[in-house]
Amino acid sequence: MMVGAEGDAQMGQTREKFATQVNSKILRDVRALADEEGRQLQALVDEALADLVEKHKNAKPRAHVMGAYLASHEKYGPLYKKLAR
Repeated sequence: MMVGAEGDAQMGQTREKFATQVNSKILRDVRALADEEGRQLQALVDEALADLVEKHKNAKPRAHVMGAYLASHEKYGPLYKKLAR
């Protein structure tokens, strides 16, 4: 993996170079999408990675939600079982 950092004047963010491998068809499709939308490939990669991170963050229930669920289940567990029948 090749790694280096360079500033991004437009976004005010530090960008980092890296090398990886990807499925050839997926890369062709992403390049075609970038061309169709008039965007750079790196913009689509940034968007895809950000979406992936957000998806994984949202996949886990928040601690306070789980706490409320568990407390409710402790209190009303027998009722939930009756309702499920």
